[in-house]
Amino acid sequence: MRKITMSVRVWIAGCAVLALAACAEVPTTTDKMTNDQGFFNELPENVRLVAAKNQDLTAVKIDPSNGCYVYRYRGPVETTFLPLRADNGRPICTQTIAAAAAG
Repeated sequence: MRKITMSVRVWIAGCAVLALAACAEVPTTTDKMTNDQGFFNELPENVRLVAAKNQDLTAVKIDPSNGCYVYRYRGPVETTFLPLRADNGRPICTQTIAAAAAG
């Protein structure tokens, strides 16, 4: 039997976390999860775990046009909303909207 290296174990564990987070059901924003501006009061844990570290997670909401999470980016010239992305660069979207668009 081959000995599994530590890097392979870490890679497998990381993939498992991403796979489980992608399957988790995301509550709708009609709950008491958002404030009056539509931002999440507390971002769901599975989204926080998957989101890349260089993004502001204090002002996140769901874009109703595509069902994906966006965060407020305050740049030197303007403030805008950018797609919330995972460590692998893919946008993070809600399962229900993404499934409806695919099917």
